[in-house]
Formats: sequence, C-alpha cells, structure tokens
Amino acid sequence: MNYSKLAFTETIKELQEEEGSRNAYARMERMELPDGLSYREMSFIQERDSFYMASYGENGFPYIQHRGGPKGFLKMIDVKTLAFLDFTGNKQYISTGNIKTHKKVSLILMDYANRARLKIYAEAETVSLAENKELTQKLGLDYDYKAERIILYHIKAFDWNCPQHITPRFTAEDISKMNKERENYIQNLEGEVASLKQKILDFESNIGK
Repeated sequence: MNYSKLAFTETIKELQEEEGSRNAYARMERMELPDGLSYREMSFIQERDSFYMASYGENGFPYIQHRGGPKGFLKMIDVKTLAFLDFTGNKQYISTGNIKTHKKVSLILMDYANRARLKIYAEAETVSLAENKELTQKLGLDYDYKAERIILYHIKAFDWNCPQHITPRFTAEDISKMNKERENYIQNLEGEVASLKQKILDFESNIGK
C-alpha cells in the first residue's frame, strides 16, 4: 500500500521537482510496503473518537465531513477494511449521496494530544443494517443514537503525516486523567512529607530523653 504511488500525479511530481523534494519522494515510491494496515494503525484507529472524510459529488466540489462517536466506533474488519455504524444526523445525506456516485474518499484521523495523523485513501460502500445483521452486531456500540446504515471503507493506501504544525489539544477525558495523576503524585508527596516529619519528631523526642 504505497501511498506516494497513488498520491503523486505527474503535476505533483513536477511541483516536487521545482521545489527540490522530488528525489526524496521518488525513493519513497520505490519502497516495498506491507499490503494492509499493521498493528500500529490498528491501535491508533481503535483509540479515535472522530475522523474527517472528504468525498466529492455530482457538482464537482469536494465535501469534508466530521464523523464522531464513542472511542473505537471506527472498527478494523480486516487489514484492508474499516467500517462504522452511520448514526442519524441532520439528514442532509451529502456524504452518503456522494458515495453513491463517487466511491473514492479520503480520511484523516487525528490524535491532537500526541500530534499524530493518519491519512487514508479508500473506496466507500454503504451497506444495509437489515441485510448484514452479523456485521451490525459486530459494530454495535453503547450509544444513544440510531444507526441508519453501515459504511465500509476498502483501503487503497495510507500514510502517516509529520507532526509539524499540529497544535496539541486535549479532551476532557485526557485532562481528567492528567489531573488524577497529579493528585496521586501530590498525595504521595504529602505522605512522604508527613512520614519525614514524624521521623524528625521521633528523633528529637529520643534526643530529649
């Protein structure tokens, strides 16, 4: 799954040549890469609670949509397939309609706290819940929204972006965890201080005897 072979068109290669980056990216294109997602990508994906999907429709314009849900709602079916339950939203159905006419999409999955992002080229497919009960059950979540369909992503290529220009951001869960760790650290320090104070008192008491 060599992302650069798919991403770099002749026009892009010409721009790279002009800007002096072509040699480095030409080496990337010659690299032999694993055919499918690895444990690294799987671990990253199952920790995400949102992603962005770009599609384009009959009007010729791209459309970018944020998709969110409980952590891990986007699931890895196999090393070349991702899927999630498409929950009821504002019922515009722009992305869904775009997929019906143009299956090719791009995904960006962000981890702002660790300044990491995964880019994916895929072909999307909408699937009926009623006709795919086993898959629906596999994708099931404890979530207070009604699923309307399944969306499958058949992965064609993926790549990791550099962390440059990603501003770290933290969720309420992240901050709560950090605060808990800080509180535990403070409590341990207070315990150590109390213990040392007691040892000093005991030492002074023994001297006075």
